[in-house]
Amino acid sequence: MGRIIALLFGLTLITACGARSLDKPAVPLGDFNLAHNIVVAPKAQKGPVSREASEEELKVALTKAIADRFDRYEGERLYHFGVSVEGYVLAQPGIPLVLSPKSVMIVNLTVWDDAAGKKLNDKPHQITVFESLSGETVISSGLTQSAEQQLENLAVNVSGAIERYLVKQQRELGWFKGSKSAAAKPAVETTDDEAVEDVVEESVEEVVEEEVATVTIPTDLTTATTKALTEAE
Repeated sequence: MGRIIALLFGLTLITACGARSLDKPAVPLGDFNLAHNIVVAPKAQKGPVSREASEEELKVALTKAIADRFDRYEGERLYHFGVSVEGYVLAQPGIPLVLSPKSVMIVNLTVWDDAAGKKLNDKPHQITVFESLSGETVISSGLTQSAEQQLENLAVNVSGAIERYLVKQQRELGWFKGSKSAAAKPAVETTDDEAVEDVVEESVEEVVEEEVATVTIPTDLTTATTKALTEAE
């Protein structure tokens, strides 16, 4: 987290790759069909000099962006996403242009294979995205966009990053090419959708509890940023 937040203030030439347009055909993902799309953000940390986003706003924005991208898939096998928001920065106005603040979001992703009753990635995959480069963000989106627009931008980029990760895992590890013999048992011994959703959410929250101690915003960076703002006044 500290490394990424530091990059936010020191890096001006690198921005997130734009997500593949939803106007284009969906990238092939074998037998993939998204069943439960679980987003949690109980421990999301706001970076220094960031606008505020509530836990509910983070959940709603990400859930929608992920659904818009992955509900297009109609494969024969069900999978679940567990996404936890680890940290974010929504660039705000009034920051010295020399810092060129960029919005950024960090999430952890776990993918469940419902039929096999297990996670495809035992260790959550961490994803970091910056806001897309555009005429409105080239200097700082804090000057040209509302917090809602910034959050929507980041959420779309997160969904695109998830898509690229899934394509990579399919190519390298054979994800989403499950055979009937692999369908050993359901993820939970019930057909109740709410029960399945609860199991996935509980698993994601357990990961959040285990890893939150490693997600910190360094004091020295916060101090340096505050000093820069004070000197600019």
